[in-house]
Amino acid sequence: MAYSRENIQKVKALLAKRRADNVALQAQHSREAAAKIPGFAALENELSMTGTKIMSAAMSHALTEEKLAEIRLQNELLRRKKGELLKQYGYPENYADLQYTCETCSDTGYNGINMCSCMRRELVLAGFESSGLSALIKKQSFETFSLDFYKNNDKIRMEHNVAQLRRFAESFNGTSGESWLLTGATGLGKTHMSTAAAKCIIERGYDVIYDNVQEIFAVFEEERFSGGAGLQHEKGRSVEQILECDLLIMDDLGTEFTNQFTLSCLYNIINTRITRSKSTIINTNLTQSELRSRYTDRIASRLFGEYKPLLFTGVDIRAQKLQK
Repeated sequence: MAYSRENIQKVKALLAKRRADNVALQAQHSREAAAKIPGFAALENELSMTGTKIMSAAMSHALTEEKLAEIRLQNELLRRKKGELLKQYGYPENYADLQYTCETCSDTGYNGINMCSCMRRELVLAGFESSGLSALIKKQSFETFSLDFYKNNDKIRMEHNVAQLRRFAESFNGTSGESWLLTGATGLGKTHMSTAAAKCIIERGYDVIYDNVQEIFAVFEEERFSGGAGLQHEKGRSVEQILECDLLIMDDLGTEFTNQFTLSCLYNIINTRITRSKSTIINTNLTQSELRSRYTDRIASRLFGEYKPLLFTGVDIRAQKLQK
């Protein structure tokens, strides 16, 4: 797995806060019960001495299996008595117990040396958020993509496109460098398919960034004006993250204002990620001839030589939905 360092730190902080909140809630409940229930504080104090009893017996070399069983039995009887007392005064039996959000890992994120499923789930959610796809990903996946809007040869072509991108996403390993150039008119499913691939890859534990080219170039521009100080964009991204993430998805190539700077950025992204064997998906409404005329030979040769092309054809799906 290749969860980003930033997301791991974010999730660890979340779990630490969750654990601290649960400890604070237990302390609050214990104080409340002690104030309202006669004898409750004494029971809690006696229960808290269990560890001390075990340690004392161990240090005096008197901690036999029988002694340990006796201490545990006493502890269990005290716990039952505490629960009955709470219930008698109208509280749940476990009201003053420390209750974790995840009982498997006690909100640490790890079950022994293995990452707990709760931490994996939070990392997936963090991946959705940091990818820039948190809204789209809720409704765009391979399962929600419909071929009903395509007819004849367009449908055959789209069946091929879906199969190719699904195979890519489900076998993604972060090191193949396999990249895709999705071309075709607007409203034919390029964004939906890119989002579906991203969702699948994030769920498998990889780091994905998805954004339109203007926002991506803005990160480079901000870093240039910062004098190369690694300034982060308002979305929390840096040039190095764009160059290094497991999968970069660049949407709407061709809608940006093209100048020497944006051409330099685009070449840097494409070439660096090829060199580092990092996968990229580029979506564009431009045709092959339009891409060649708009961008330099160095960029075009890499796009058409290193990227696998997928042509999207058919009738604008958004227009078809509006007609219905």
